[in-house]
Amino acid sequence: MRIDSSKRISLLGTNIDCLTMNETLDCIEAYIAQKENIQHIAVNAGKINLMSEDPELQMIANQCPLINADGQSIVWAARFLGYKVPERVAGIDLFIRLVELAAQNKYRIFYFGAEESIVEKVVYIHQKKYPDLEIVGYRNGYFNENQSLQIAKEIADTRPDILFVAFSSPKKEKWIYTYKDVLQVPFSMGVGGSFDVIAGKTKRAPKWMQRMGLEWLYRFMQEPRRMYTRYLKGNWLFLKKVWFEKKQRGQEK
Repeated sequence: MRIDSSKRISLLGTNIDCLTMNETLDCIEAYIAQKENIQHIAVNAGKINLMSEDPELQMIANQCPLINADGQSIVWAARFLGYKVPERVAGIDLFIRLVELAAQNKYRIFYFGAEESIVEKVVYIHQKKYPDLEIVGYRNGYFNENQSLQIAKEIADTRPDILFVAFSSPKKEKWIYTYKDVLQVPFSMGVGGSFDVIAGKTKRAPKWMQRMGLEWLYRFMQEPRRMYTRYLKGNWLFLKKVWFEKKQRGQEK
């Protein structure tokens, strides 16, 4: 299955699929039913900035069959540039919905990433909430690069339908891309810090801040020193990119 080309746009050099959450879930169900080998990517302002400096990451993202607008900033920027992006499909929300869908449809899932205690807690929480959920394995995210191929083979041996990879960017995108032919998982998804949120190690912004596109501010207030470059400097850089794109389009008319 492939996304309708009319729903795919190019935003600042990065492809985005203009889909709702429900449309995204429909696509994933089709991928799993057809036993595809799909890598998913969720794009936010920070990832746009990363891709502008990392051609390999941009190549990996743009060849993915399913690319969601993860950040509200992406939705607003796309609309400012004249695209019709229906809504934000946040990676963590998609992760949560997919676990629910997996329990309903008997999908086999594997969790990979975070600290051992965190991934164990996520597995415990999900298994308790969804007794019918078929968890075929889990592994923490601490390993040497020379272990990667063996880890990929071990994951493949469990035959999951869905693989959740909880690394930061660009490590998660590059790891899935490098080993996806070994993994042969119908749907692989990088979920960043989602395991930490589910396990209660970090807190997610209140709903009203999510709706207003201020989730980044909540994260910044929790860890201002660590998040300064990513959010304050990064958001300003993203805004400059959007404004430059708008200006260029005006000159081309």
